[in-house]
Amino acid sequence: MAFPRLNAFGFWVFLFSGLFLFSSYFTAPGLYNAGSAPAVGWFAYSPLTAKAFSRGHSTDYWTLSLLLNGIGSIATAVNILVTTFCLRCKGMTLGKMPLMVWMFLVTAFLVVIAMPPFSACQIMLILDRYLDANFFDTQAGGSAVLWAHFFWIFGHPEVYILVLPAFAIASEVIPVFSRKPIFGYPVMVAATVSIAFISLGVWAHHMFTVGMTSVGNTFFAISTMIIAIPTGIKIFNWLGTMYGGKIRLELPMLFCIAFLFQFLIAGLTGVMLAVTPFDWQLADSYFVVAHFHYVILGGIVFCIFSGFYYWYPKAFGKMLDVKLGHWHFWLFFIGFHLTFDPQHFAGFLGMPRRIFTYEAGRGWEIWNQISTVGVFFQGASVLFLSST
Repeated sequence: MAFPRLNAFGFWVFLFSGLFLFSSYFTAPGLYNAGSAPAVGWFAYSPLTAKAFSRGHSTDYWTLSLLLNGIGSIATAVNILVTTFCLRCKGMTLGKMPLMVWMFLVTAFLVVIAMPPFSACQIMLILDRYLDANFFDTQAGGSAVLWAHFFWIFGHPEVYILVLPAFAIASEVIPVFSRKPIFGYPVMVAATVSIAFISLGVWAHHMFTVGMTSVGNTFFAISTMIIAIPTGIKIFNWLGTMYGGKIRLELPMLFCIAFLFQFLIAGLTGVMLAVTPFDWQLADSYFVVAHFHYVILGGIVFCIFSGFYYWYPKAFGKMLDVKLGHWHFWLFFIGFHLTFDPQHFAGFLGMPRRIFTYEAGRGWEIWNQISTVGVFFQGASVLFLSST
């Protein structure tokens, strides 16, 4: 790395931020339940984060830990950018870099762009809670929607910060087990860079129901549909790599094939949610939960498992048990679809997210029962992974 000390600094700050977040469990409980987990949702919408509704210190732990996380992440991203641009070996031009390096480079760029706004809103939240700055207090002239804008300016590029490394794994595994070089290398690079730039202008598709203007809704609907184009190009290129190849259906390839199928569905449901009237009907429903998990679990986690089975023998000189690996794959694949496919239908029937119970007779019972069964399949699959 270009800056080894900065590399270590970024790692230790990142690690400490996670430990600091979880330490909120162990703080001495006092007035207003100070010793607890943050209870404001993962996007911490205002006014839930205000002192009146979050009166302990758990939200402060959450805020400060994410500030530290941002510092560590930006430090590492800067290091990756400088290393990639300045320390390539002789003859290694940008046009000859492996796709994995390209995708890590673009990921680092997104971290540098997306993390500062998120850190800024964390600072504003601290000032709101302790100095009555009232950035997000609507009764004092602030704006709760301002928090949503800041959060999602970070929150949607963050999806690609997560998924581009998964794309990198797929771009390594699929050519190897297809016995062919990657199809359309220049187009794959262009699609990766396009995703980075377009992803910076789609954040408010999470906010169609907050009362933006029709012009704003239209802009973010169009930009959300456009970003499906470079993502679709990637899927076609991976399929083009497989076409005519001598495909070996070993465990890393099985996970990548499942990823292609599931991420395609995730993309299609994402385009559906980009249609503003459709989103008005299904916003904050279980349809959105299903879409999100098709991206994170069906896309990213399947690629992580693929990379694990692909690189573990190279890293440790030991082959994993293939039979147990197949049990892991099939149980996880079946469990994933049993869990999240029904949630699309529950969302269509109006089931909202973030509820812990519901009345009988709404037509949601069967879909939730199937989802529950799927969770047990997924849990059992991980036992086979640990046994390998």
